Amino acid sequence: MFEGVTVALVTPFSSGKVDYGKLEELVAWHVEQGTDAIVPVGTTGESPTLSHEEHEKVIDVVVKAVAGKVKVLAGTGSNSTAEALRLTSHAAKAGADGALLVVPYYNKPTQEGLYRHFWTIAQAVKIPLVLYNIPGRTGVNLAPETICRLAEIETIVGVKEASGDINQTSAILADPKGGRLTVLSGDDSLTLPIMSAGGKGIISVIANIVPRDMKAMVEAYSSGRVADAAARHLKMFPLCRAMFVETNPIPIKTAMKKMGMINGEMRLPLCEMSPANDAKLEKAMRDYGLLN
Repeated sequence: MFEGVTVALVTPFSSGKVDYGKLEELVAWHVEQGTDAIVPVGTTGESPTLSHEEHEKVIDVVVKAVAGKVKVLAGTGSNSTAEALRLTSHAAKAGADGALLVVPYYNKPTQEGLYRHFWTIAQAVKIPLVLYNIPGRTGVNLAPETICRLAEIETIVGVKEASGDINQTSAILADPKGGRLTVLSGDDSLTLPIMSAGGKGIISVIANIVPRDMKAMVEAYSSGRVADAAARHLKMFPLCRAMFVETNPIPIKTAMKKMGMINGEMRLPLCEMSPANDAKLEKAMRDYGLLN
């Protein structure tokens, strides 16, 4: 149910506070652009720096703002199972279409601990759940075997694969149990390769600025226009790479500021880009045609 292009939405701030008015504007823009789904308070949404109250309110505001026009896949993960369960329960009550659950970070659980973490949430909250594997952030990889074991749970419907390892994606999809999951790319530059292995779309950072372009590539591949999809992939590739010259969401927020979409404010420990990386980002944006 979460195929296509889902945007990993930034959280706009103003003078240190969440700018809920700007958040509503961004949601309205994505509805107009044809984005298939929105992830509020994920990695790109700076969820680690939001208070519990802010986290829940961002979900509430996004669900209300979309008014059922696009799906909402709320970021509700935590390294505490109890906290993840509470946030996921809130998302369900708020009317989110599903929840995105990141692998617990920092405490580095075993594969059995990871299984029990997701199992516990799935037993208690009956909305669709998408697993989120990003070992570069969490310090532990959610192994394909564990993903396929979790795929036996009916409400676990997908996985966002941001391991950067196509072998991992292939191992999931090659397993009959894993094959029932909707596998989504968690890396913009790997969307086309993952789709070629059987993936169904992307939870995207650059969709914050070029949602229609990313959707055009996904739809081109899905409809069998492989050469068109490849051409679009290659055009976007330098822009995708530029969005990760520093820690996400620093570059995407900087890019959105350059385009006049937001003020670019972040919360510490994130800070402005170095001049050298800012120049690399601006060049990629100009080459793509986003800046005059």
